[in-house]
Amino acid sequence: GVMSFLGAGKDGAVDSALRKTIFALLKACKAISYMLRTDTGDRKGTTNAFGDDQLDTDIIADKLVFQQLEACGCVHTASSEETPKEVKIGGKGYSVAFDPLDGSSVIGSNFSVGTIFGVWPGETLVGVTGASLKCAGMAVYGPRTTLTLAVEGIPGSHEFLLVDDRSASNGSWVHTKAFTSISEGRLFAPGNLRATNDNEGYAKLLDYWRSNAYTLRYTGGMVPDVNQILIKGKGIFVNPVSKSHKAKLRLLYEAVPVAYIVEKAGGASSEGERSLLEVKIDSTQARTQVAYGSALEVKRFEEYVGKKYISSL
Repeated sequence: GVMSFLGAGKDGAVDSALRKTIFALLKACKAISYMLRTDTGDRKGTTNAFGDDQLDTDIIADKLVFQQLEACGCVHTASSEETPKEVKIGGKGYSVAFDPLDGSSVIGSNFSVGTIFGVWPGETLVGVTGASLKCAGMAVYGPRTTLTLAVEGIPGSHEFLLVDDRSASNGSWVHTKAFTSISEGRLFAPGNLRATNDNEGYAKLLDYWRSNAYTLRYTGGMVPDVNQILIKGKGIFVNPVSKSHKAKLRLLYEAVPVAYIVEKAGGASSEGERSLLEVKIDSTQARTQVAYGSALEVKRFEEYVGKKYISSL
């Protein structure tokens, strides 16, 4: 299980405060999974600070994560995409950024959704880069609930499956896969496709994929769409921007933690010119375009799309 996994790193790779923080996040994901199984997907009629419609479920998921982080006593600062400011929650050791329910626009359709989180050392989340992450995770709530963890000092990214053990704690996490390489292969997931209208490089990249008979696999939920690249060990996920179709993905809550997981799994990430782990997160509100996948596919994204179409951002 998770306990033996976290003990498998180099001596002291995972200190007890980090271990407690990770367990708190796993508990929260377990609670969110349980909540989603009985959710109707009704809209609440409010929007968050980024202008996304909020569902009751978003707000409940947000509270579930905050509750667990506060209770663990090892988190100084927490920040959620639902309330994108830094909140001091009284603990010591780490700071956590999270998107409690990524892809909530597809909940009503009963598509898979996810939770994303990143754990940084210290007391602030502004001014950091992904290179200093201690841990990142993404949970997929689909036919199965899985959670992929990447932890500094432990090679690879690792999938855990939530197994119902009929206990009061809503199941236990069982280690099911280790991801260590992402090879080349013809699979693509094209986010923000409407940007092909005025991003010529993206239009050309799409043509390349089509004319080379790539398989299209895209649900509109970033977590399951990136997770499939880990599972299949090949492919590319992109979400480019253009003048009229701006960046939606947040560096702090989504783009950087996912980049950490993909790169630890042997893949690559890019914002057009460099790894997302090199990008300084200047504010909780900062957004970006992204590419995740095998090294050559991400390089092709940089060549075709790069950043030449976003000078207006």
